Amino acid sequence: MIGRELSIIQHLAELRRRVFISVLAILAGTVVAFAFWEDILKVLVRPAGDVQLIAIEVTEVLATAVKISFITGFALAFPVILFQVVMFLAPGMTNREKRYLFAFLPGGILAFAAGVAFGYFGLVPPTLKFLIGFGGEIVRTEPRVSNVVNVTIRLLLGMGLAFQTPLVMYLLAQLGLVNVRMLGRFRRYWLVVAFILGAIITPTVDPIYQVAVAAPLVVLYELGILLARLAERSRRASQAATPSS
Repeated sequence: MIGRELSIIQHLAELRRRVFISVLAILAGTVVAFAFWEDILKVLVRPAGDVQLIAIEVTEVLATAVKISFITGFALAFPVILFQVVMFLAPGMTNREKRYLFAFLPGGILAFAAGVAFGYFGLVPPTLKFLIGFGGEIVRTEPRVSNVVNVTIRLLLGMGLAFQTPLVMYLLAQLGLVNVRMLGRFRRYWLVVAFILGAIITPTVDPIYQVAVAAPLVVLYELGILLARLAERSRRASQAATPSS
């Protein structure tokens, strides 16, 4: 009983250390990003086109600068956070599971960057153009800087996380937690989930833009099934090559 209590205390201490390192990384990234918040703001609002952004509150620009700095700081610290999560989980895993988990690190970072790029170049410009121009014959829209930043960040983070789907499915299949048959049966439910996520990620009720988000999610899920099939073949080959004791 005492040994079990010590083990729990050790795990909590390790978790606290990993969380502390992650928080420090986020704070450091936020401080660095705050020094360049104006440049980051220009990049975030560029998809809105040639429009004059306004602020209607005296604290709005400062609040926007802090939000931009924190989100950017989190993005800069993401590799560190992911590494801390892997290191916390690694002691309870086999060597094979550790290899797959560590291999997930660079893939996860690249997938997040790909999702952000897809959102920035393919999704954010038409979305902002639609929102700013809607009802333009009746109402002149003067977009607030905080609102444009919120919409852009929401779409970028949403797509960055969505692009993790195939890698997560591949990792779970490699670890034997899911198989292609299970994923195939869940396909019909994922279609519903994709449209729900599309409604959450997009800031508009326009079904066209919800489909524009849901469609890549469906494609990513199908890619995940393909990767899971490759993972199953790899696992079977590895098991066949391993001599039984």
